[in-house]
Amino acid sequence: MSQVTIYMNESIEKKVKELAKSMNMSISKYITTLLEEKTNTEWSSEVQNLCGAWSDFPSLSTLRENESATDVPRESL
Repeated sequence: MSQVTIYMNESIEKKVKELAKSMNMSISKYITTLLEEKTNTEWSSEVQNLCGAWSDFPSLSTLRENESATDVPRESL
């Protein structure tokens, strides 16, 4: 396990300490948890278990065959 030094202003440090304490975690564990959440590239098991949960949801081919369906206008950049 590696160690990392981070710099933060006092107001952020205060918030991090309060949040970590409210979750009964050390500051290190709290920050590690945040980083794990932000860098996770896979869907959670809860989301994966939803696959196929709506049996009446139309397939992609059915949606594309529907000529009466209209796309909404896209916003310009």
